Amino acid sequence: MTKPAATVTQNTWEFLRDPMITPTGFREYDARWKYPDEVNLPGITALGLGLGTQMRRRGIDPVIAVGNDYRDYSLSIKNALIVGLMQAGIHVKDIGPALSPMAYFSQFHLDVPAVAMVTASHNPNGWTGVKMGFDRPLTHGPDEMGELRDIVLNGEGEPHSGGGYEFVSGVREAYLDDLVGDFKMTRKLRVVCATGNGTASAFAPELFERLGVEVIPSHNTLDYTFPNYNPNPEAMEMLHDMAASVKESGADFALGFDGDGDRCGVVDDEGEEIFADKMGVIMARDLSKLHPNSTFVADVKSTGLFAADPELQKNGVKADYWKTGHSHMKRRVKELGALAGFEKSGHYFLAEPVGRGYDCGMRVAVEICKLMDRNPDMSMSDLRRALPTTWSTPTMSPHCPDTEKYQVLDRLVQKLVAKHEAGETFAGQPIKEVVTVNGARVILENGSWGLVRASSNTPNLVVVCESATSDDEMRAIFKEIDTVIRTEPSVGEYDQSI
Repeated sequence: MTKPAATVTQNTWEFLRDPMITPTGFREYDARWKYPDEVNLPGITALGLGLGTQMRRRGIDPVIAVGNDYRDYSLSIKNALIVGLMQAGIHVKDIGPALSPMAYFSQFHLDVPAVAMVTASHNPNGWTGVKMGFDRPLTHGPDEMGELRDIVLNGEGEPHSGGGYEFVSGVREAYLDDLVGDFKMTRKLRVVCATGNGTASAFAPELFERLGVEVIPSHNTLDYTFPNYNPNPEAMEMLHDMAASVKESGADFALGFDGDGDRCGVVDDEGEEIFADKMGVIMARDLSKLHPNSTFVADVKSTGLFAADPELQKNGVKADYWKTGHSHMKRRVKELGALAGFEKSGHYFLAEPVGRGYDCGMRVAVEICKLMDRNPDMSMSDLRRALPTTWSTPTMSPHCPDTEKYQVLDRLVQKLVAKHEAGETFAGQPIKEVVTVNGARVILENGSWGLVRASSNTPNLVVVCESATSDDEMRAIFKEIDTVIRTEPSVGEYDQSI
């Protein structure tokens, strides 16, 4: 295999013939490119050959399940990937259009050792990528992605005989059966089902109906032009639309799903957005009653309540704060034998006996409905208000080029650690510690905190702040973090801000 070209020039002879891959598309735990600006179809075939070669080098049985999300170009990308996998001598089981968690489920259902899901997740149209994994329920982390990147970019993909292809039908139905089981609601629930016209439109409404939940539809027609908004339940645009639907319909709450269905967003009966970390605390309270002394993993962007909440402490919960990113979180949940992991972005990792450990927005929807069934006298807003009050920002992402963001972050971390070491105050509070497991989480003496880290899948930094005392303090913490960020000239505007 020849080395792929690092730059992509469209409408050339070479573009139709030779692999072209922008190297920055290999990220910490999946691959993502703008198509066809950063990768061409021969480049995706080279990725498939590289992935198949990686399987063979690791001695993995040469069988893989492959799916694709509902986008205009995803089938072309999947077919190009399949050609490369077959070149490497891999037998491909094509499960058709799918959610990422349906693809993860297929590894168990079909008993295959590997999975590759063609999806750009919640990224806007124009993006594509692949989420892949060998060790179920895990997906590639930085080590596996680094190894794959080197195989592909160095032209080390090795053709092998024995490749094959089969289309496997019925996985969607088996996935829905597995989610519902024999559960049926005993209380009446009316739920806004928001799918932003993305892939989850083909799953979520039917799932709710099978649970015995009344569905209030919200953009549930499949349409890969995303005519209303980009399906991303962390974006305020989608959350505000969900809130408007709740108020208009008088629904019990709204659940919203991202483009590939591995994340879930929640808006309560009063139209209040409950960010996934707070929803995680609500779920952890409920699950820790059923499973006392459980361990829960939370990502560094999440609320401090996993460690500080009196109810969780009463149930013997151990909290573990870990690196943001679905692969990091899945791995940590498995390593610790945790009951669940919660990520502020809306990835929930529900492990045995609740789920299988991978992130599945549909599984979260089922478990939220079960939680409401176990608390028949409580509304979603009651559950939210039962938590200790904190004031937190949405996830805010200032632009920073992929080629510079990690060096920029290293310097920002050093500057924030230096403030702590010098005994400086931060938003008027002493700094208790700076956690540097993933960027810098500056924790103040009163439990409030501010975080800056690098986005793993877009050219951005990520900023989140939370105050245990007031909205004013939250804003002061953001101002402190932003003042440090502004010392770096290559950092641009925020996508959203407070």
